[in-house]
Amino acid sequence: MLGHLEKVRQHPFMEFLLTMNPLDVFELVIIVFFIFMFGLAAYRWYKHIKGTPTERLLNGALLVLFALLISKIFNLQILGRLLESVVSIIVFGLIVIFQPELRRLLGYLGQPGILSKNIFAFGTETEVKSIISEITETVKHLSKSHIGALIVIQNTPGFENYIEVGTKIDAKVSTELLLTIFHPNTPLHDGAVVVNGDRIVAAGVLLPLTEDPTLSWKFGTRHRAAIGMSEVSDAACIVVSEETGEMSLAQGGLLTKFSSAEDLKTELDFLYGFAETSGEKVKERNKFAFTSIFTRKAL
Repeated sequence: MLGHLEKVRQHPFMEFLLTMNPLDVFELVIIVFFIFMFGLAAYRWYKHIKGTPTERLLNGALLVLFALLISKIFNLQILGRLLESVVSIIVFGLIVIFQPELRRLLGYLGQPGILSKNIFAFGTETEVKSIISEITETVKHLSKSHIGALIVIQNTPGFENYIEVGTKIDAKVSTELLLTIFHPNTPLHDGAVVVNGDRIVAAGVLLPLTEDPTLSWKFGTRHRAAIGMSEVSDAACIVVSEETGEMSLAQGGLLTKFSSAEDLKTELDFLYGFAETSGEKVKERNKFAFTSIFTRKAL
């Protein structure tokens, strides 16, 4: 047994580990963590672009990089210099082509409170359920009357730039107030309502529109604004279509339609941790994770 342990200690890899100091171990852990996060992000992003023209563009860029690697291995200097010039052009081209995705990612990472997300952290479970009921009751009435609406449930700070464009309200969430705001004859009905905790923070708020080129032309400005806001933040955006009365929830760039206010309430209860759903739904609805920024499509 002792002889076997001695052989293990003499293994080159074990000798390398034993000679490492704590700082080296810490640096190694950091490097492995960043490699893992980059790989995960790249995998989710590739799943998103799979089958699109972007995938073919990326495959072409990878082919050029592979050819450059081959030229370096076999010392093909003329071909290597030519490919290096092509790679430089491709790098700048990719930055321009994927500018919307890069801007969305940086905006998501830069939002305040991203490491301490906690929806409705202001009160008890009863208070949170009460607000969910007020919102879903509002959506039910608006859907029945075919009145368009957009409600943004704020999760973390960082909405100041959007709220400044709207009208500040700072009132307690209630069905009556929300219905009044979205009434077609009121001056604030066209914009979005921002809800933070148990307060209606502002109304008539203008939101950024999604730049997803694959989004169906059937979606109007409200739906595009909801998807766009959910792409650059972790907010949950509820939309009511003025034409059809359909209810939808945008989160993490994903738009989900609901046939009834009860289904929407069930989804909100689930998102806020007050309902049990099937295992498959748990996997599909984990929208507040970091990797949700790389998922962007409409159902």
